[in-house]
Amino acid sequence: MTRSVPSRHHDIADDLRQQITTGRIKPGERLPSEADLADRYKVSTVTLRSALAVLQGEGLVEKIHGKGNFVRRPPRKIVYVGGWGTLDPWTAADAALRVTVRTTSVPADGHLTTLLKVPTGSPLTEFFCVSHEEESPRGLARIYIPHDLLPAGVLDDEPSWQETALRLAVLGSQPATVRETVCARPPTPDEASALRTGSSKTVLAITRVATDTTGRVVEAALLAFPGDRVEAVFTTHHMTDERQTQG
Repeated sequence: MTRSVPSRHHDIADDLRQQITTGRIKPGERLPSEADLADRYKVSTVTLRSALAVLQGEGLVEKIHGKGNFVRRPPRKIVYVGGWGTLDPWTAADAALRVTVRTTSVPADGHLTTLLKVPTGSPLTEFFCVSHEEESPRGLARIYIPHDLLPAGVLDDEPSWQETALRLAVLGSQPATVRETVCARPPTPDEASALRTGSSKTVLAITRVATDTTGRVVEAALLAFPGDRVEAVFTTHHMTDERQTQG
């Protein structure tokens, strides 16, 4: 009976994994350069990268473009509170959580015309938000508002709207209803790139649509979180029948 011989890159992955799990290489620590590691293990950079790919697939190592390979910190979950579209207060107030926001004017087309119930070509303002904990992306949001409903000063008062966007809250006036559709699915290429997650990983995708008392859609948001780093909490409030209370 022939016994398979482990390939060299698996030996290297095993050695690095042991150093990580025993604490010799600590969470957040940068690994030596790929060239240095290849020289240390006496292998080609191709073999060394195959070993790192094993650890990246296991979630132990994260490659940050232009900076190198880092030991990933244990994932700390964030909590998304459904029904109002915010991160929970503890998560949102975490000093380690920061956000980058890009604002763009876009014409409505495709699925956006359906979500916002507007004609094709209608002017929208898009807020593209990515939240990070240190170097690790925690979630992204594309928030769309009809241009004529954009709150006054929202583009001028940068700290204010960035703080609101960080919490992924409704940016406009208080809506009458908020409808959220939640599903787990593979990430799109754009989501995989922004969240730095493999295409085989799962994201929690939330589509949120807010409407006013007239039924007009005042905001649509497309949210995505790495599936292993988020919990979504939805609370149902029992509505007492007014006729029963008056009987």
